[in-house]
Amino acid sequence: MGSLPDTSVLTSQLQNTLISYHNIEDDEWRVAKKSKDVTVWRKPSEEFNGYLYKAEGMVKDSPNRIVDYIRPGPYRLDWDSLMTSMDIVKTFDKQGCCVMRYTTAGQLWNIIAPREFIDFSYTTDYQDGLLSCGLSVEHEDQHHSFVRGFNHPCGWFCVPVESYPTQSLLTGYIQTDLRGMLPQSAVDTAMASTLVNFFTDLRRALK
Repeated sequence: MGSLPDTSVLTSQLQNTLISYHNIEDDEWRVAKKSKDVTVWRKPSEEFNGYLYKAEGMVKDSPNRIVDYIRPGPYRLDWDSLMTSMDIVKTFDKQGCCVMRYTTAGQLWNIIAPREFIDFSYTTDYQDGLLSCGLSVEHEDQHHSFVRGFNHPCGWFCVPVESYPTQSLLTGYIQTDLRGMLPQSAVDTAMASTLVNFFTDLRRALK
């Protein structure tokens, strides 16, 4: 069972990393998938041999309520169609910090088998909204029925939109190493579609 790093160091590194992604110039991204109201971009990740994805769309609700549905807690499992189980295995004194174990469903006709993740999660204020971010940690033994995936720094920025007071702008950065022997093209297709579906599921849950 791996020991966890100092939470104050981890939260500050994680927050700084996510803000650096948020400041990447537009011309560094390439569109991976576009739907009517969500755009997904990607660029090569600097963390691993895969892609960093950026997904953005407007969501009708306040940042507080939206992030309540995204971060680890009672809502997430109810609406996220990819997530099949979620347990908070450790909470910390520092507000908004926990370690969670969750599993995901198989994708692409089970070319991508179900996965298990153990993530450190942190939610904090960002501008007039919130940032909920996380990354995988080595903690607890792996369950034999799952491949253990690994999330490099990921997160969701949610901020109010001045010109549309009932809406918030939600921007996510995701870089997941699914591990196992997978064709890269299958991973890329699954990641872009998963992010569009995430917005669809979330909007439906918030109605």
